[in-house]
Amino acid sequence: MDKPILYRKRIIPEEIVLLDKDEVLYLDDEHIVTRWNAIKPKKVLHHGCSCYFLKEGFKVSKFYREDGTLMYWYCDIIDYTYDPKDNSYVFTDLLADVLIYPDGKVEVVDVGEIADALTDGTLSIEKMIPALRSLDKLLKIIYSGEFAQIQDKINNIEEGKDPA
Repeated sequence: MDKPILYRKRIIPEEIVLLDKDEVLYLDDEHIVTRWNAIKPKKVLHHGCSCYFLKEGFKVSKFYREDGTLMYWYCDIIDYTYDPKDNSYVFTDLLADVLIYPDGKVEVVDVGEIADALTDGTLSIEKMIPALRSLDKLLKIIYSGEFAQIQDKINNIEEGKDPA
């Protein structure tokens, strides 16, 4: 497959960003794995690696500090559209996020933004139903201990190994 064009779309704040500096490490019908540097570097976040799980509706990222130490795993609930004409994906962040810290602590964040977006009409119920199902599936994977398999797959790809 040719390298696709990737965009990140946010609802709050509203923006679309071309991810033209992201390096695609792996691509198949169900996953896209990228390596990237922070678009707007923060005090702590410097770079990372992300895996888009196209069928599951979430993206799992490793957030690194400048010195290469892991801050945490950051999971976004997403939706996407694909345009075969220009081989492009637009990934829409559907607000709810899950952070998994190196010590195993799990934090679900930005759920209040879903309520705000539903209230003001920014998001439809039709969009949120699959998003909430994806969040539920992700949390079940995390709490069952199966998240380690996702971590291993991403780590292997990031290290240039076979993803299997």
